[in-house]
Amino acid sequence: MSISTFIANRIAFNQNRSFSRFIIRLSVVATIISVAAMIITLAFANGFQKRVSEKVFSFWGHMRIQESLPYTSLITEEIPIINNAEIVREVKKQPFVKAIYPFATRYAILKTKDDLQGVLVKGLDKDYDSGYLREFIVEGSFIRFNDSTYSRDIMISKKTAEELQLKLNDRVLIYFIRPDGSKRPDRLTIKGIFKTGVADFDNSFAIGDMQLIRQLNDWQNNQIGGYEIVLNDYKKADTAAQILSALPGFDDDWRVQNIRDYIPNIFDWLNMQDTTRNVLIGIMIVVAVINLITCLIILVLERMRMVGVLKAIGASDWVVQKIFIRHSLIIAARGILIGAAVGLILLFIQDKTGFIRLDEEAYFMETAAVQITGWEVAAICVATFGICLLVLLIPSYIVKKIQPVKAIHFR
Repeated sequence: MSISTFIANRIAFNQNRSFSRFIIRLSVVATIISVAAMIITLAFANGFQKRVSEKVFSFWGHMRIQESLPYTSLITEEIPIINNAEIVREVKKQPFVKAIYPFATRYAILKTKDDLQGVLVKGLDKDYDSGYLREFIVEGSFIRFNDSTYSRDIMISKKTAEELQLKLNDRVLIYFIRPDGSKRPDRLTIKGIFKTGVADFDNSFAIGDMQLIRQLNDWQNNQIGGYEIVLNDYKKADTAAQILSALPGFDDDWRVQNIRDYIPNIFDWLNMQDTTRNVLIGIMIVVAVINLITCLIILVLERMRMVGVLKAIGASDWVVQKIFIRHSLIIAARGILIGAAVGLILLFIQDKTGFIRLDEEAYFMETAAVQITGWEVAAICVATFGICLLVLLIPSYIVKKIQPVKAIHFR
């Protein structure tokens, strides 16, 4: 063990009362708060982005293939395309594709005795994996499909059910505008009630049978509105779109589009969270560093006579510098480790209890979502320690300015 390490340890773990002990405790507490805040901020930002993205992708998939139209959105009815079995097989062969499902949408009006409301019915077929929507179902179940004709089941949002005062298994009158302009009424049964927490979905959509959409639009049995594609990794959507567009047999009038392009407002808002997260983390690092610099300066001033004695007996400036740098890093390491533990404990409690509540209309979820990533927590701890080490070299240079004779007589 070197002399600088030995002295630094004796100073760091000295239990004698001194003014520096109070400053050290403040520095440790400030470091604990800073590190805990950084870990919590990162976990909340990641959890928030992941949860909202998952809601969007579960409801609409990651990509859509449909007839190319300018200025399309999620609430735009599609021009029918032919359900091409060969293209479906080719898409399924791609390693980045998890699933592909046909869909179609149709505007309709739900009417009760006292009220009415417009919805966009999203039609699915019997091959659709209802697991993607099951997490959103708060009452009832997914619609049942009928092999002989279209299903008379429908799923509506909780908000729509409350506004129209509808309950599970109620019969509701639904009106569709046919291509010739006439109205076609039908009675459907409320099979399920869902709630995504995303206002754009809960205010506008209902789930029904695609065969019903076909009959209303006078489509053939091989016509659909488009394909909904689920990827194994949504981050590769742009690359996937290029590959799918180049598949043999892909119609020139079709378009492969990232679902983000249909609702850019949500994803632009999510991307803004990265900036907010980075700013908060930067502020917390600055707070931790400033506290440690202040602590180091006070430690040097309090140990001025010790510095003078060490220099008088031949200790080099670097040896004396290392004593205080090691002392400060012990303080920093203690604060970082305790801060990481505090942050992880609070995140674990939030994950299990959800004690931090949110306004669902504003944040698309009732409780703050948490995503803890091990390497990110480690990166915060290591980066904070490394930055502290580099920054602490600057104030440690005041040791070079200390003259042994004056330091020994310093009080």
